[in-house]
Amino acid sequence: MENKLALNDNLSLSRIIHGYWRLRDWNLSDQELLKLIEQVLELGITSFDHADIYGNYTCEAYFGRALALKPSLRDQMELISKCGIRLNTDANPELDVKIYDYSFNYIVQQAEASLKHLGTDRLDLLLLHRPAPFFNPEEVAKAFDKLKQSGKVLNFGVSNFTPMQFDSLQSHLDMPLATNQVEISVSCLEHFENENMEFLQKHNIKPMAWSPLAGGGLFKPQSDKEHRLHSVLKEIAAALNVESIDQVMYAWLLKHPAGIMPIVGSQHINRIKSAVDALEVEMSLEQWYKIYIASKGDELP
Repeated sequence: MENKLALNDNLSLSRIIHGYWRLRDWNLSDQELLKLIEQVLELGITSFDHADIYGNYTCEAYFGRALALKPSLRDQMELISKCGIRLNTDANPELDVKIYDYSFNYIVQQAEASLKHLGTDRLDLLLLHRPAPFFNPEEVAKAFDKLKQSGKVLNFGVSNFTPMQFDSLQSHLDMPLATNQVEISVSCLEHFENENMEFLQKHNIKPMAWSPLAGGGLFKPQSDKEHRLHSVLKEIAAALNVESIDQVMYAWLLKHPAGIMPIVGSQHINRIKSAVDALEVEMSLEQWYKIYIASKGDELP
């Protein structure tokens, strides 16, 4: 299976993406993080997923300090970030509640903050983090246009959007949205059921998948659904001669013709390599459906 996917004429991402949501929990020194980045690149993973709010607005700067130790690595990678959520933490003492802010000024401000923190002159991809009940697509379009014209952001997309929300924003833009980052896993079938997958395939939009291992719950199953899935995943892992059910979960996503790109949010290089190795796993259609049926809890109609 190819390790790169073209999202448009000027953006290709690695099929496996490394995510930094929990970067601050890893407790790595700048030098240790640099070593991890180099190891990830050596595995063929070139796309790195961030968001302005990760680590209470600290993770991007943490990554940027490590990258500054070897800035030549920047040209070997695609940097992705997200914006739009304003947390009611000490970073925003004026807020009593978390809000979503997609005003022109805030989008531009946060994109520029991400550039500064990451220590780069451009983002390869900027995503709107979540759909919002208060949303002016004309403001978003103005912000995207300014960032694109300045060369600060090369491509744009969304995260957690429904087909209607995606289509509504797209109708106000002069550029095609590159992707939709959504939750997809063997345990989360939402986007197979809300017509999002069909929408993405219709428009040849490759989705990014967050939480591709279902939050880790399937490794120590508790609920009936988790036990069903764990049993089927173990059975298929044995049939495919792979060491762990995580490879089966990644292979299940990778097999789908929508071109799903799982985001691996681990600091452990063996777990990251396991995701890359899943690119070589040949899952049958029946095995794919066995997992789907175990997740649903019912046979196909």
